[in-house]
Amino acid sequence: MEFRLIKPEDNAALAVLIRANLKARGLDIPGTVYFDSILDHLSDYYLADPERQAYYVQVDDEGRVVGGIGLAPFEGFENCAELQKLYLDDSVKGHGYGYDLIRLVEEKARGLGYSRMYLETHENLQAAIHIYERSGYRLIDKPDCVVHSAMTHFYLKELQ
Repeated sequence: MEFRLIKPEDNAALAVLIRANLKARGLDIPGTVYFDSILDHLSDYYLADPERQAYYVQVDDEGRVVGGIGLAPFEGFENCAELQKLYLDDSVKGHGYGYDLIRLVEEKARGLGYSRMYLETHENLQAAIHIYERSGYRLIDKPDCVVHSAMTHFYLKELQ
């Protein structure tokens, strides 16, 4: 497995991966990333400001995109980045790659000078919630500036 920064040629595979994950868990609904206008062009967004944001893809030995995770500024808390769009293909779930991706994006956040990470998720994503909590994220009240209105769980982590 390889972890690397997103490239424009990853856009289509990531959009399919993310939408398939959301649909499988009944989250192909308004108020989720499923309908985000940037979903089909993630590289345009994340590569536009590399001093503040990034997106990493996980590629298997055959060159297939099987996962990804991003970070971007979050205005709800001081000096905070949002952990965004952590998704894995079903074929690689259960091998600890979610933890690897979280560590990778947290390391990048520290390197960019962030001292906190925020994330939002949905109660239907119990495996993700388990990973976030085991990775040190603590449940908080819903911030006022939440964009994805269907989200039900909100987390914050102080980076060391």
